[in-house]
Amino acid sequence: MAAVDDFLTTAGDVLTQIWTAATTPVPAPAQPVVLAAGLAALAVVLVTPVWRVARHVVTIAHEGAHAVAAMVTGRRLDAIRLHSDTSGLTVSAGRPRGFGMIVTAFAGYVGPGLTGLGAAWLLRHGYAVGLLWLLVLLLALLLLKIRNWFGLWSILVSGAALVAVSWWLEPAAQATVAYAVTWFLLLGSVRPVLELQAQRTRGRARRSDADQLAALTRTTGILWVVVFLLVTVGCLLLGATWIVEPAAG
Repeated sequence: MAAVDDFLTTAGDVLTQIWTAATTPVPAPAQPVVLAAGLAALAVVLVTPVWRVARHVVTIAHEGAHAVAAMVTGRRLDAIRLHSDTSGLTVSAGRPRGFGMIVTAFAGYVGPGLTGLGAAWLLRHGYAVGLLWLLVLLLALLLLKIRNWFGLWSILVSGAALVAVSWWLEPAAQATVAYAVTWFLLLGSVRPVLELQAQRTRGRARRSDADQLAALTRTTGILWVVVFLLVTVGCLLLGATWIVEPAAG
């Protein structure tokens, strides 16, 4: 019984430390550091061999957005799978047509950009450490619906890296990592949309989210690709503004 009490006390202390760190604003890094983090993220997105590895993070955000949209619109979320080729699949049950299915299909490609925009808002108000712990929580929730080994490995590795940064690094270093992650989500949300259209042009993405939306709404796939691009670029521009010009006070 004493062992259980000690464990509960220790767990409570750890959670208190995490909550205190997450809800305490920290100063933003110096402007050169913020811009350097952005340039580093841009290099990761543009250098294809590096992008092929880093793109797994964007896939996690993409499939996570599908999952959130499915649950918010009343669909039953059954499974999430992440694959080694950076593709993914989110399976939900419900009406095959209608508002819920449209929102679920739409959320994937705009998900990373919207996540990055939310992250930029938190950074703008000084919650860099809070952002890192929030990402850990979201990964933990995704873990509950992962149904393949590579997906499990991807989530665990990403989560472990964020926990290590959030627990052991100094606040200044944590803030720098948070800015780099946010830049990457914002910048990395655009390239998959361009890649999608390139695949569609070659006839290799006949069941893409854009084409599913076209069938659901009786429009064209290219229309949805354009919408994806407008949303992700809009998130990038607004998010970049928030990052570079933090809120006063």
